[in-house]
Amino acid sequence: MPVFIYSAKSNTGEVKTGSQEAATETELAHVLREQGFILTSVHPAGQSPLVSRRRFSELLPSLLFIPLAEKMIFARHLSVMIGAGLSLNRSLEILGLQTKNKGFAKIIRSLGEDVKKGLPLADALNKHPQVFSELFVNMVKVGETSGNLEGVLKILAYQMEREHELISKVKSAFTYPAVIMVVMLGIGFLMMVMVVPKLTQIFIEMNTELPFSTQLVILISDILSQHWLASLVALVLLIVLFRFTLKTKSGKSYFDWLLLHLPILGEINKKVNSARLARTLGALIESSVPIVQSIQIVAGTLGNSLFRQSLAESASVVQKGTPLSKAIEGYTQLYPPMVGQMIEVGEETGTLGNILGKLADFYEDEVNNVTKNLASIIEPVLMVLIGGAVAFFAISMIQPMYSIMQTI
Repeated sequence: MPVFIYSAKSNTGEVKTGSQEAATETELAHVLREQGFILTSVHPAGQSPLVSRRRFSELLPSLLFIPLAEKMIFARHLSVMIGAGLSLNRSLEILGLQTKNKGFAKIIRSLGEDVKKGLPLADALNKHPQVFSELFVNMVKVGETSGNLEGVLKILAYQMEREHELISKVKSAFTYPAVIMVVMLGIGFLMMVMVVPKLTQIFIEMNTELPFSTQLVILISDILSQHWLASLVALVLLIVLFRFTLKTKSGKSYFDWLLLHLPILGEINKKVNSARLARTLGALIESSVPIVQSIQIVAGTLGNSLFRQSLAESASVVQKGTPLSKAIEGYTQLYPPMVGQMIEVGEETGTLGNILGKLADFYEDEVNNVTKNLASIIEPVLMVLIGGAVAFFAISMIQPMYSIMQTI
């Protein structure tokens, strides 16, 4: 029977190294788990562990965007492999080979090398903040500390799966209106550049007095057709200015406030943020993360700055002994009344994590129902806008022509 040199870690952080006979690495991992240890690295006796040489490009932080779906699959597969008895470094090695995203594969290999050196997985993940969020790192740390890394990774995978579904539904709902708007603007641009100048020449030759609306259309046409470069530069500058404004605290707060007060979009925004709050906070509480720390972590995961600020303030209030439900109820403009009421029930019954999971399910279903009907709601609005634009253009161009015909 072969002898393996291994390194393992207990739920208290104790590191155990040694050699032991076992039929396979999987059997050794099961034996160590029965003793309360998780196998972190292993190699056959007499054979040096392979140390991969990282190229210079692999030492640089990955600039590639890692989709949420990739991280979700990573968490789920890592959980399954650990549950099957594979060592942590072997699991990471396999995942690094299986991952099709080259940037993510480099990061996973880097994680494997750090784990081989005895670094906890959470600390290895923390080296890549551009990929793994504070939530991901803290939950893995809890899993390693409690000895339930497999279970925590399952919770993480499920949480990311639901978040991915939620984001996908919202994006899908706005795809149709966005396409219609782009097509409408494209047709409008072509009309201004190709059609209006020819009509303008006719008006000039006839030397007729033009209504204000016609003069406005001609002015826009002249700017787009004769000064297109300046128009393009102005558009780029506006986009840059807008992005810069969003990066400022006051600009971001105003934009988020505006989103919350828009018809339809405001309600969707509130429900999406409430669902993410409930799902993430519930997952952290189920993983035994302290409530104050959980609120602070969740505050960093929400996209809306007003929601983040409300949670940061709630964390300091909860730290003084106030229930979270009471702190949340002070933000009626952000959270629907049901959020505070359900949290209060969870606090009174001691099932806050479970209640938050059900609350997240409810608001995710609400978002799903709204987005399903969004196309039927937005379509008439788009038709009115398009019809209004066409009518304005037609009247502006036809009215002077009608006047010309009367004078002939």
